[in-house]
Amino acid sequence: MTAQYVAVGVDGTLTAVRALDWAAQEAVRRHAVLRVVHAVRDQDEAGPVLASAAARIRAHHPGLQVETASRVGGAAEALVRESDGAALTVVGNRGLGGFTGLLFGSVSLRLAAHIHSPLLVVRGDHRCDDGREVLLGLASDADADAAAYAFQEAERRGTRLRVLHSWSRRHVTPEVPSPVPATSPGQREPGQRGAMEEAVPRFALSELREQHPQVGVEAHTVTAGPAHALLEATREAGVVVIGVHRHADRPGPHVGPVVHTLLHRSHCPVVLVPTG
Repeated sequence: MTAQYVAVGVDGTLTAVRALDWAAQEAVRRHAVLRVVHAVRDQDEAGPVLASAAARIRAHHPGLQVETASRVGGAAEALVRESDGAALTVVGNRGLGGFTGLLFGSVSLRLAAHIHSPLLVVRGDHRCDDGREVLLGLASDADADAAAYAFQEAERRGTRLRVLHSWSRRHVTPEVPSPVPATSPGQREPGQRGAMEEAVPRFALSELREQHPQVGVEAHTVTAGPAHALLEATREAGVVVIGVHRHADRPGPHVGPVVHTLLHRSHCPVVLVPTG
């Protein structure tokens, strides 16, 4: 199997064609091979779909090396296998079946839980190379892998990186104010928490800024629900990057409400980066 490649799942639908075009652009940026994969019940079914996909890529990117492969079995299982060693795995976001139906129900959860490399889900109607900024959803310094991917993506695209760190204030029962301003625990806690959260992007990204000095970075910390804040920011982004976390007591990453919201409602493509 090729060491450096971008894998894309196709099934002959228009949504899959768009995913194919995105994957080709990503392969060109990485100087990587493009692997076009079709999951089928019978090997004989794959020929026309794969031949059409390969012909399209060779017409638009004549210098790009293309490999095709058919896999008997489920789409999620096929992509998980292909992702082992891939620089990136790409799928569409909707369809009647096959790869483009991945993001609905249990199949999407299995894919997110077991993917071995970054997964790009093509959403929205932006072009892959339209110069829009890369958006990073940063929860904490545990998102180091996602942050590294976002810096690399901004560098590959020659665009700015916008970092959005969001946190919500906890509701606390009002207490009797202290006669000395901001000295009671209830008065100190919000200020201390706010200062700590404001510092998250600065400390989490300091080393990456040094490694990628040519990438312009704009970081914001907002006191709002992360799903809503990121969703709004995707309106102007070229791609949004977010980490999915693996836990020792679970077989794969926990796919929380932020990931669910972005996969179903994002205005731009979404990259999920396994971490932990």
